[in-house]
Amino acid sequence: MDNKAGESEPAYAQLARQLRTAVEAGRYSNGTRLPTEAELARQHGVSRQTVRRAFQDLVADDLVYRVPGRGTFANESNRRYRRRLGSIEDLLALSADTLMQIVTPLRRGAHIDAASRLRLDTDLLYSVVLRRLHGSTPFVLTTIYLPYEIAAHVIEAPELQAGASSGSTVIGLLEPHLDTPITEAAQSITVAPASEQVASELNCAVGHPLLRVDRLYSNGEGLPVELSVSYFLPEHYTYRVTLRRTGH
Repeated sequence: MDNKAGESEPAYAQLARQLRTAVEAGRYSNGTRLPTEAELARQHGVSRQTVRRAFQDLVADDLVYRVPGRGTFANESNRRYRRRLGSIEDLLALSADTLMQIVTPLRRGAHIDAASRLRLDTDLLYSVVLRRLHGSTPFVLTTIYLPYEIAAHVIEAPELQAGASSGSTVIGLLEPHLDTPITEAAQSITVAPASEQVASELNCAVGHPLLRVDRLYSNGEGLPVELSVSYFLPEHYTYRVTLRRTGH
């Protein structure tokens, strides 16, 4: 069994990671049956229970589905980008498997609505427009608004200059410079039609239905430090959130 992720990674997680990579790379095209539990157990030198646990993770991620008596099959939507989002750390982890491309570099301008949501006493702030790709497929266009005192930390960052591409996230670039770390992201999700700019950057038709996700990030003192407004292509993106009961 491959152990590239480290000695502490359980066997089922290693296997799930390898199968996930194979499915997302198109090795198992739409509707193709994956090897059986017995076949995978033999190939990887693990128990069938380990294989079963790995399959459970892939089913939870909507990468595969299981048919009793027939086997495990790749979902038709396996080209979508998926990530569970339940914490600030999950949002930071977008840098692990996606690419950030700068469409409009960080610059100063007047944005009345964004300034209001950031509780600023001026309409002037900094903004940057970026798109994020999974593989070669763009799946989201995001505009990020920052107060001057926050933007000052990253104005010279090469990752936010015109034409830049990197595996970074903006909050990942900001966090090392903040006196108080980001501890909360208040989020709203709506549906919106693609504007001409969004359609051009995401290769879709003007008016195409998109998932709009607004996030207002705040620090430990409750002060807003960043507003992001994102437009996701639903055919290339699956949004998953884990909800937990408090106190358990």
